[in-house]
Amino acid sequence: MTVLGDRVQKEELLHLHMLFIHVRKYYETITNEEIPTERYNTLHISPVHIHKNKKAHKEAILVLGEEIVDHIGRKPAMLSFSHDMSTPSEIAVEN
Repeated sequence: MTVLGDRVQKEELLHLHMLFIHVRKYYETITNEEIPTERYNTLHISPVHIHKNKKAHKEAILVLGEEIVDHIGRKPAMLSFSHDMSTPSEIAVEN
């Protein structure tokens, strides 16, 4: 079964869809750059479109997720690594 298999309830899909929207907005806020979401935009669906069917929301989640990951994947890593390995909590810090 995939993450978005048939057993997933519509309400759960709506929550996941909204979460992806929040992830996109958060990334755009902290980086001051827009994530291009042309494919997602052509679907004409958002998490508030509760009248749309599960299949439409599944597709929107997968497309939006792919566009977010593709955009972030093209950017340099946002983690820096400490040369001092004496304190494990300081091994990786977010810039």
